[in-house]
Amino acid sequence: MYDKDIRNDEDMKRRLIEMAKEKLQNSYAPYSNYNVAAAALFDSGNIYTGVNVESASLGMTICAERNAIFHAIAEGERKLIAVAIVGGTNRECNEYCVPCGACRQVMRDFGDKESMIVLSAKTPDDYLEHTLDELLPYSFGPEKL
Repeated sequence: MYDKDIRNDEDMKRRLIEMAKEKLQNSYAPYSNYNVAAAALFDSGNIYTGVNVESASLGMTICAERNAIFHAIAEGERKLIAVAIVGGTNRECNEYCVPCGACRQVMRDFGDKESMIVLSAKTPDDYLEHTLDELLPYSFGPEKL
């Protein structure tokens, strides 16, 4: 079980960013050349990674964040604690990648809007940190159903 406050766990933040960075080379982005990888931490302590995968039919493309989260859900996970995202053009971590609206909504379905964090990183020492509430204010979540 992961029972720490992720906002104060620098070692875990570093680990998430490093795990995402390791997967960046597996990204498949032949159309945009914008490669992204993500690592998602769940309350079980398990970390799941994903990369963006583009399709010639662009609507079939999936983002790295949702790829990682959906893999975790398929394994029985339900409570998202943090997501680290890395990427940029030509498989280099040269931008702070922030999640798109669809990914933010999926994170909201499985993460607490006030305590879940998103790390947009270039390196383990160079990243932006946001709560989900900062990225998706006035969100619609499971408690509204």
